[in-house]
Amino acid sequence: MIDFLRGKIALKELDYAVMDVNGVGYRVFCPNPYAITSKEDEDVTLYIHYHVREDAHLLFGFPTREEQSLFRLLLEVSGIGPKVALGVLAGGRPEAVIAAISQENIAYLMKLPGIGKKTAQRVILDLKDKLGTVPAASRIGGVAMDTVGMPAAEGGLSWSEAKEALMTLGYTEAETDRAWHQVKGKVNPGDPVDAVMKLALQALYQM
Repeated sequence: MIDFLRGKIALKELDYAVMDVNGVGYRVFCPNPYAITSKEDEDVTLYIHYHVREDAHLLFGFPTREEQSLFRLLLEVSGIGPKVALGVLAGGRPEAVIAAISQENIAYLMKLPGIGKKTAQRVILDLKDKLGTVPAASRIGGVAMDTVGMPAAEGGLSWSEAKEALMTLGYTEAETDRAWHQVKGKVNPGDPVDAVMKLALQALYQM
């Protein structure tokens, strides 16, 4: 059983990254491969779920233990396989998904890839009492979160409102998070929402 891999990212594609671990390339399916960042020549760690099928042995990787645990919980729900579970984590931050399950927010869950109303109801029914195995919705990895799942110290209210507006325009949570990673260095405390949105849209157009 592989629990984690530590190495350099040799290649990124839309749904997977190739990790070079001591000269061996492992294809690891990830929620957002392009969100995996590291300094040049610095190793990264991905926490692995090792999935065995009759026709393949697949590796699914996550940057935190919390995402690994949530992925495994989702697999316990009838009708959810690895592809849908990966889509859930690609479409929503773990703390937001956990909060939606805890609050029985079917509408939020239905916005995630591969989740319809009946599946959302099963997720809530099957997992609501099991969320003690992952951090509480308001904190993950020891970092306090704001109401839309961004670290409170990063961006504050302006980014929270800008992100909500971008998602109303049809952008996914994963896309807005990638945009924020690109523009956060240009955002100053007190910047108006429209200025933050303009920067984020420019980044999104270039993706």
